[in-house]
Amino acid sequence: MMKPPRFPSATDMVKKTPRFFANNTVVLIFLGITLAAAPVSGFTPLAILQEILTRIGRNCFLVFSLILPIMAGMGINFGMVLGAMAGQIGLIFAVDWSIVGVPGLVFAGLIAVPIAALLGALAGQILNRARGREMVTGYILGFFMDGFYQFILLYLMGSLIPIQSLNITLSRGYGIRNTLNLDSVRQSLDRLLPLRMGPVTIPLANYLVIVILCLFIIWFRRTKLGQDMRAVGQDQKTAHAAGIPVDRTRIIAIVISTILASLGQIIFLQNMGNMATYNAHKQTGFFAAAAILVGGASVSKATIPNVFIGTVLLHLMYIVVPRAGTNLFGDAMIGEYFRDAFSYAVIALALVIHAWRKRSNTAAARSRLRKNAAEDKV
Repeated sequence: MMKPPRFPSATDMVKKTPRFFANNTVVLIFLGITLAAAPVSGFTPLAILQEILTRIGRNCFLVFSLILPIMAGMGINFGMVLGAMAGQIGLIFAVDWSIVGVPGLVFAGLIAVPIAALLGALAGQILNRARGREMVTGYILGFFMDGFYQFILLYLMGSLIPIQSLNITLSRGYGIRNTLNLDSVRQSLDRLLPLRMGPVTIPLANYLVIVILCLFIIWFRRTKLGQDMRAVGQDQKTAHAAGIPVDRTRIIAIVISTILASLGQIIFLQNMGNMATYNAHKQTGFFAAAAILVGGASVSKATIPNVFIGTVLLHLMYIVVPRAGTNLFGDAMIGEYFRDAFSYAVIALALVIHAWRKRSNTAAARSRLRKNAAEDKV
């Protein structure tokens, strides 16, 4: 006979409530901030919904690029800015060659992917030599490679690297302009399959690309390489003893992450319609990391729902908090300060909570071992 389903009792609910709040502290804080700021902002629900739908299609791809390195135990890949640089180089060539619309995005991707794969392999090699400090190393690596990126765009493009269009070069004849107009590919993916539901427009093509990426991640986790990444993320020594090539697996995780970041940056910039040539990539890793942490992920575990929840909550705050600050204090900059402060605070809070949980789990494991050892002696 089948046992009847057991419903949680009131005692079980009371016991689980503190654990629920502890596990979702960051999510609840951001939800509280946005719920408090939304009425003050003056935005209508439809306006907020339209903006959120646009930002999900624009930003989710970038956030998804962080999942595999987290699964491989490498923490948040702040080095994803290398992929963003590769995506921007691809867009520069697409604009220079006057390739219009979705073919221009595909061409930019074909240029960006091999560059991103090369940079990802280089980053993976470096991060393997900085075990335990991958996040700060990736962050500094992004600053280091930014110098090479600017050197290539300022001095090599137009002189050593052929650039045909004079509209994107500096007046001296070489180097790329500070701001690049992306009219040739502007919102070409967004407008490919627009779905209108009353006053709300959904960029369906963006969402289809995101769904394909979700299916790829689900499939990849079930492959041998995906299982190897998960094993490496849990315990590198055990994975090595089981015959898994730990270093190679970690490098592959960073390579895939960097490639996805390059494609995500192309999707992001085509929606914006213009590109700050020397600055657009700098905050990519920061905003993606903030989004996935707001969604309830940690530096050791991240899931697909974490990406969507975090993107919605973070960008909901970006929409309502600046306007709420303007309405409350009469100064738009106050809202911007609040937004930046909360964004940086969420990363710090998530890292502190992760360190606290790790220390608590270690202490609990030691306590259990001591208790078992005492029982064995008895």
